[in-house]
Amino acid sequence: MTANARTVLPTDLVALVSYDGRVYSNEAMTADRLGTQDSPHPLETAFEQWFSFATGRHTWISVKGPTLRGLISARKRGSKLAWEVDCLIDAAEDDSGVLMSLLDQVTSAAGRSGALRVFLRLRAGRFAERVATRCEFAPYRRERLYRRALAEGESHTVPEGLRRREKEDVYPLFQLYNATVPAEVRRIEAMTHAEWSAAQEHLGRATHYVIPGDGRVRGWLRVAGDGDIGRFDVLGEREALDGLIEGALAKLSNRETAYTLAPQYDDALCARLEDAGFEGLDEYTVLCRRTVRIVKEAKRVPAVAHTNFA
Repeated sequence: MTANARTVLPTDLVALVSYDGRVYSNEAMTADRLGTQDSPHPLETAFEQWFSFATGRHTWISVKGPTLRGLISARKRGSKLAWEVDCLIDAAEDDSGVLMSLLDQVTSAAGRSGALRVFLRLRAGRFAERVATRCEFAPYRRERLYRRALAEGESHTVPEGLRRREKEDVYPLFQLYNATVPAEVRRIEAMTHAEWSAAQEHLGRATHYVIPGDGRVRGWLRVAGDGDIGRFDVLGEREALDGLIEGALAKLSNRETAYTLAPQYDDALCARLEDAGFEGLDEYTVLCRRTVRIVKEAKRVPAVAHTNFA
């Protein structure tokens, strides 16, 4: 009996509950889960699918007889033009066919919904990464997770010029993205303003700040808190990086630990984080797959000749 990937049904409770009791880790990492070791249980994700009007998630499982072989869950990113995989569970003992079927399912569904891209972040070098590349997911960015403990009473100053982001900053931020991100990354991730907006990740309930200067935006900072965990990400010119990191530490001073992801192509950012006391942890690979959008085929119609008589 083969395993097939399909959407979750209430009758799948039998397969989910009668499994061997093991809880497999979530292979997919999203920005709003940085610093947590929690891996969603398949049963939890199944319930989320049935209440998808509230969660916005889409879920598929692979079942062989009464056994759950794998699960994938996805949600939109900044807009409906981009999805990201937020849960990928492989219980098939290195059976690449299960993962490939699940990844194909989510890509097909994303295309039918109008999405242009599906994003996936995985720990570098894992089996799932090798399978995803065979399934037409292109690895385009390597990242390192950085962590820093925030001591009680530690003092940080918000840099001069750092202010809340305003509506007028949106297009200058896209210009900053074009100026600071390598072309080979942008070619896969986002080439237009609409694609860039769609590719924005969820960081949690984030607050946005910018550092303006010389008629442009020189730096962008997002910070979000989750209990004792603080998360942030930065995008900026080299001269603005120190101010962005210091601003993040100041805004997260009421948290115990700060986490951020830094792309390995940005040597300056990685060096500034290490100088600020951040410790490098796991490495991740971000992959992207373009979807196939259904376009109505043009229909041939007979030409009708109209003759006018005087």
